[in-house]
Amino acid sequence: MKYLALATDYDGTIAHHGVVDPATIDALCRFRESGRKIFLVTGRELPDLFNVFSEVSMFDHVVAENGALLYYPDTGEQRPLACPPPQQFVDCLRKQGVKSLSVGRVIVATQEMYSGVVESTIEELRLPLQVIMNKGSVMILPKGTNKASGLQAALKDFGWHPRVVVGVGDGENDAAFLDICGCSVAVANAIPWLKERVGLTTQHDHGAGVRELIRYIMQNDSVSDERVPQVPNVLPAAAAG
Repeated sequence: MKYLALATDYDGTIAHHGVVDPATIDALCRFRESGRKIFLVTGRELPDLFNVFSEVSMFDHVVAENGALLYYPDTGEQRPLACPPPQQFVDCLRKQGVKSLSVGRVIVATQEMYSGVVESTIEELRLPLQVIMNKGSVMILPKGTNKASGLQAALKDFGWHPRVVVGVGDGENDAAFLDICGCSVAVANAIPWLKERVGLTTQHDHGAGVRELIRYIMQNDSVSDERVPQVPNVLPAAAAG
């Protein structure tokens, strides 16, 4: 068995408009029952994730807040992987009229229209923070914290290197963790930039694309960026059916 785990993004990957269909849940369960692990790697805060997805317990680990928080579904433990920005930063943003401001255990998030205010406030306060963009959202995290660092923290519990993981996603913020996986995959609805960056692209979008990927791994016991017939960067048609 070449690949021991699947790491997947939530929104736009297994979920469509925030909802994961039963067939995709089924496929993920079968993948896990095969002796492999499944990791959810999401930018969502946990309360928000729990509100839209009732099957979080199916995952071995959840990397939440875009890599800043590790959640253990079997125990309910939450482990922050970085220190949150100071309250002064949040207060400054609110004073400057930044609305739709979400504050998690570590992450601070808002809309892309406020990115200029966010960046100038970080500079003014001389804070070691970074801005990560994702489909109209702005996520503010400590420097060095992203989906890759979060996945690596999750894998340490198993003593695994990211090369034993197949990663799948759809957006800008997924590139960090897909870059370190042994096999990187984009679902068909992913942004063009990500499709060009990864090793494989599914023929179907969202959950159907993830099911396609799971079928291919289960049928072949492994998947390789080099095992792509004729059409570059697209999974074989047999897996898509």
